[in-house]
Amino acid sequence: MRDYLYGLRGSLLLTPNIVRLLNKIHEYKGRQYTLIQFKKDSLTDLLDVARIQSTDASNRIEGITTSENRLRSLVMDKIEPRNRNESEIAGYRDVLDLINESYDHIKLTPGVLLQLHRDMYRYAGVGFAGKYKSADNVIEERDSAGNRIIRFQPMAAFETPEGIERICKDYEFAINECSIDPLLIISMTILDFLCVHPFNDGNGRISRLLTLLLLYQNGYHIGKYLSIEKQIEQSKETYYDALRESSQDWHQGTNDYEPFVEYMLGVILSAYTMFESNTEYLYTKGVNKSDRVRLIIRDHLGPITKKEIKDRCPDISETTIEKALGELLRLGVIKKVGGGRGTAYGFKTES
Repeated sequence: MRDYLYGLRGSLLLTPNIVRLLNKIHEYKGRQYTLIQFKKDSLTDLLDVARIQSTDASNRIEGITTSENRLRSLVMDKIEPRNRNESEIAGYRDVLDLINESYDHIKLTPGVLLQLHRDMYRYAGVGFAGKYKSADNVIEERDSAGNRIIRFQPMAAFETPEGIERICKDYEFAINECSIDPLLIISMTILDFLCVHPFNDGNGRISRLLTLLLLYQNGYHIGKYLSIEKQIEQSKETYYDALRESSQDWHQGTNDYEPFVEYMLGVILSAYTMFESNTEYLYTKGVNKSDRVRLIIRDHLGPITKKEIKDRCPDISETTIEKALGELLRLGVIKKVGGGRGTAYGFKTES
């Protein structure tokens, strides 16, 4: 049975690039504190959008999907799930809501992890919900010829309860007793959880929910307003590469946490950067949603597509964006560039 020693291992991770990422995250976090504290009413729409995107992205990574309309209705708790996929989506929604609302009262313990897993499957009616894996599992991938290759052999089933117990205790000790940046401890903890792979199914989704829980508890609330899970989905090839690199020699306790930690810090920084970009106009009095579309086009370097505008303004509906674009075109303020699905819009400059 290996140990984790997050305090010691975290002190070895302070490479120039990791220090740079940490400093940038802390800078964004401090700068956005005032906005989050005093503009909460303006950010309500972002909370709902993040819930929807997080539930969608985390399940989509695992191939669990439904239609866009049903997804939105499921997350807003307006309809009942009608199949296995939707049952798992609804369960993820419930656990995400629990973490968003009660993170201060949830301590990282084996019992809590089992409860979160049970709740994620509450609508699916499966026998393994809330239980550790009943047999050894493997993480596989397929090569270019379609052959199955074992990429990683997780911790054996009989060792799993003690393995999770140690992760929880070592995390708690490092957070409370070691002068190591919590972001490093959180990232190492998530990697170890994934390497133990304690459940028959749902390990990836629980790891992403656990990431949010630990970030919130340490003062990093960005995941409430901008989906961390979507950031991971959009970079999932890099995510799997980092996980592969950092899990090598894990059983011997000689694995290199750096690739995975660096990846996770990059995801968190990307979320903070995008949040600031999405909310910069909330500081300006009298700027409505149509005005924000105009300002985004004006300030964007080069033409911007409707999808890019939507990504910048997740709280603005597609209908509102289309109306704003139509009005700006009619007034001659912007111009179309290209056509079809690649249509983009640029701000007209006076000649």
